[in-house]
Amino acid sequence: MLLFAAPDWPVGPGVPFVLLIALALDALIGDPRWLPHPIRLMGWLTGLLDRTLNRERHGAVIRVAFGAVAVLLVAGVSAAAGWLIADQASALGWGWLAELALVTMLLAQRTMADHMVRVARALDTGADPARAAVRHIVGRDVRALDEYGIARAAIESGAENYSDGVVAPAFWYLLLGLPGLLAYKAINTMDSMIGHRSPRHHSPNAGWPEAAMAGALGLALLGPRHYEGEAAADEAGSATAANDATADDVRRTVWVFAAACALVAVLTAAIAAGTALSGS
Repeated sequence: MLLFAAPDWPVGPGVPFVLLIALALDALIGDPRWLPHPIRLMGWLTGLLDRTLNRERHGAVIRVAFGAVAVLLVAGVSAAAGWLIADQASALGWGWLAELALVTMLLAQRTMADHMVRVARALDTGADPARAAVRHIVGRDVRALDEYGIARAAIESGAENYSDGVVAPAFWYLLLGLPGLLAYKAINTMDSMIGHRSPRHHSPNAGWPEAAMAGALGLALLGPRHYEGEAAADEAGSATAANDATADDVRRTVWVFAAACALVAVLTAAIAAGTALSGS
């Protein structure tokens, strides 16, 4: 059974403890900008396959088949890389530190929180600097967003990132180790690049994390927005809630986000303690 199974390190704390340390490091320091990030390689491969296989001249069935090939290829290569890294790390006494560094890079607590804080501060000064700040964390066209739309965009991104950048990576790392974590990040990267709703890709994904954040804040989110010039309009949250999100609501989102991340750390600590006790 792979659940909570640690690599056979001569010296090492085990998967739950590695995750716990990674969560703490990511919360404290985030991702150093000068480090090469594996997501960029996944994005490069996804873009290459999309340009090569997703041709307008192909029929719908062929494009779906090619899409499945692209998913299997990118996820498979990522999982194989994860297995290779974990296998090589297990041959070294302190090889688990390399895995720790990679797991830390694939979490996104501090980075997302810092971005939301920057958006809130920019909103205090005006819409133009806020648009420049929110552009780093959303995929939509921000040019037409007013201050309320900018605040909603930041809140939605924070909610989605809690799922995509914290809970899901932690879950798949605990379940399947580094191969599972890298495969998940590959799939998530493909979803953000070619899985969203557009004339070329129609996504069935819904806004579950955004709806949860909307309920926590008492706001309606997911208002009118544009992706590559295409309008999309839907809402998550109470029908009676106000749409006028502000910089203060973005700051409240940061606190909710931080508390939810702390909950992941507490659950991971409990799993690590249970693993230690069961092995003693």
